[in-house]
Amino acid sequence: MPIIHAIVLGLVQGLAEFLPISSSGHLLLVPWLFGWDDFDGDPGLEKAFDVALHIGTLVAVVAYFRRDLVVYVRDGVRLVVHRKRPSTMEGRLAWLLVVSAIPAAVVGALLSDWIDEQLGTPFIIAISLIGFGLLLGWVDRRSTGHRRVADFHLRDSLVIGAAQVLSLNPGTSRSGITITASRHGGFDRDTAARISFLMAIPVTAGAIVYEMVSLANDGIPDGFIPPMIVGVITSGIAGWFAVWGTITWVRTRTFAPFVIYRCALGGLVLVLLATGVR
Repeated sequence: MPIIHAIVLGLVQGLAEFLPISSSGHLLLVPWLFGWDDFDGDPGLEKAFDVALHIGTLVAVVAYFRRDLVVYVRDGVRLVVHRKRPSTMEGRLAWLLVVSAIPAAVVGALLSDWIDEQLGTPFIIAISLIGFGLLLGWVDRRSTGHRRVADFHLRDSLVIGAAQVLSLNPGTSRSGITITASRHGGFDRDTAARISFLMAIPVTAGAIVYEMVSLANDGIPDGFIPPMIVGVITSGIAGWFAVWGTITWVRTRTFAPFVIYRCALGGLVLVLLATGVR
């Protein structure tokens, strides 16, 4: 794999993982659009590189929320170890974030092969980009909620976690569908984005561990370690800026630009498919 390809895919993963535009969809569309064949049809190698990119974005979101996470982990452990003490909002939130990852983890583990075989085609990605983009725009405009992180309860964890299952379909967007569900649940834009990014930590960490166990026996072919390292670094840097940029943006603006981008990209893919250009 050329280093420039690793840089491009790292940037795509880092930005699209947290912007509501679908990282998995972009990681499939970019090589398709440019005619890249870096993995020679080897799904194991492609998955290994995908895991590497997700390590970068996991480091990015942990780095951004590091101070909050220290409190969440500390109070979450105390909630279990010292049950007689009054629970804190941070301690409850820590465990609610873990609970939110369960639906996607279970479905992903059970249907991973089916998802890889049946989903992720350019046509399905295009339709998903447009459909779920319009859903995000519609819900965002209709919602007038002002709930904050302190109002995040078990029902929210289960509902938004269930919505997160839809992100297993490339083109849906994990951040996009969780932000949509959060806005529908009455959370303001800033809180919806924060909840989405915090929810990414347990589900991404779980997915990385699961995939690394499955890939442990395969190894990494010679020549792929440098591109993977470059991909991790690039996705990590881009991911941090994507988290910061999204949270800064939604404090005063809507998600409309992301909806427009999704529809434009989805429309472009459909035109390319219809005309036979790709």
